[in-house]
Amino acid sequence: MCSPRGFRKGPPRSERAPVSQINAVDVEISVVLGRMVLPMSQLLRMGRGAVIPLDAAEGDEVWILANNHPVARGEIEIRDDRIAITVTRPADVYDFMAGSA
Repeated sequence: MCSPRGFRKGPPRSERAPVSQINAVDVEISVVLGRMVLPMSQLLRMGRGAVIPLDAAEGDEVWILANNHPVARGEIEIRDDRIAITVTRPADVYDFMAGSA
C-alpha cells in the first residue's frame, strides 16, 4: 500500500517524545552469572560474608537483563582483573523462562 506523497506514518511530530526525554530514562542492567537451588534452611543460615559458589567461568554465556527483562546474551571476559561481559546475541525470552543458562 502506497502512502500519499509527503504523508508520514505514525503520530504527528508534535506527539513524538523529544530525544532528550528518551535520553533521561534510566534502565537497570544486570547480568545473571549463574543460578543455584538452595534449601530454605541453608539460605536462612547464611550470614554476612557467606559465599554462594557459581560454576561460571571466562567464556561462559550469561543473560543480560534490562529492568529484569532478558534482552541479550553475553560472554564473560576478564579484563585487567575485572569481570566484563561482551554482548553476543539477542535474548530468547522463552529460553530464559525455561531456566536455561
